[in-house]
Amino acid sequence: MKILVIHGPNLALLGEREVAVYGSFTLDEINEALKDEAKKAGAELEIVQLDGEGEIVEKIGKARKTFQAIIINPGGYTHYSVAIRDAVAAVAIPTVEVHLSNIYAREEFRHKSVIAPVAVGQISGFGVNSYLLGLKAAVGLLQKK
Repeated sequence: MKILVIHGPNLALLGEREVAVYGSFTLDEINEALKDEAKKAGAELEIVQLDGEGEIVEKIGKARKTFQAIIINPGGYTHYSVAIRDAVAAVAIPTVEVHLSNIYAREEFRHKSVIAPVAVGQISGFGVNSYLLGLKAAVGLLQKK
């Protein structure tokens, strides 16, 4: 079972940016935790961090040939990227949307996700555990198939 993990814009700055919101852990630490959990679950991961909207859309479009699930933190694109939303819908791969912070407890413009309606689910507000819960959800979905 192959799962694609996409970290969106600015996530390479984790550990340095807005520590009060996102925590002090780094993207490398999140990736290592994901790899450890994937190994236990018998899943293979490809993990990418992409800042560009077009890069994310392209990666999702190519995923249909290789991956059975996607875990995505679209970052700021969550709230307005119809292009990423349409890419997720087009590939019809079970997609779990994750966020480190609780987007519903932040600024009002962050309360709406255009990705959520085409994702199988959304997990937010649990820091690193949002990703780990997203991985668990994706693995569970694939094991039911």
